[in-house]
Amino acid sequence: MRHGKKINHLSRTASHRKAMLSNMASSLIKHKRITTTVAKAKALRKFVEPLLTKSKIDTTHSRRTVFSYLQDKEAVTILFNEISDKIANRPGGYTRIIRTGFRLGDNAETCMIELVDYNELLLQEAGDSKSKTRRGGRRRRKKSKNTETAEQSQAQATQTEEASADTEESATSEALSEDESVEKEDEKKKSDE
Repeated sequence: MRHGKKINHLSRTASHRKAMLSNMASSLIKHKRITTTVAKAKALRKFVEPLLTKSKIDTTHSRRTVFSYLQDKEAVTILFNEISDKIANRPGGYTRIIRTGFRLGDNAETCMIELVDYNELLLQEAGDSKSKTRRGGRRRRKKSKNTETAEQSQAQATQTEEASADTEESATSEALSEDESVEKEDEKKKSDE
């Protein structure tokens, strides 16, 4: 039984595992997306998400705490200057694991792990799909014959109203043009006299 075995040791000693996760976290912060195995990605997610949460509060103490894990000044600077602004209003879940198949040499399951707020394509698709989704079911009523005929008659009535409005407008414009022409003729006669 595996009671209490929360940590995946990844077949490495504690120091090797700590160094590997630190390097992978620095690479993820710098490049925003890395390719690795699923087991390492899951271990990395548990390692890096608390660091991302800590980066939301930009104090000297939190910077030193994060540096003690990463041991990379450049990664810490990028984390606190760029990434913390993008993830400021996200309540956790900063990374996404996308499975990519199996590796050729040893058939290990590989994946990409990326920062959620840096995948612009998925963010645009999510923005488009949010306006279309509904929480209700897909139930739709079948239209009865009475409602169909009522809708058809209503559509015809609106078409006839539009047509009558167009004819009224054209008739008034013709009447105005005739009145203007008569006034011009009267002015010509007066000027001739």
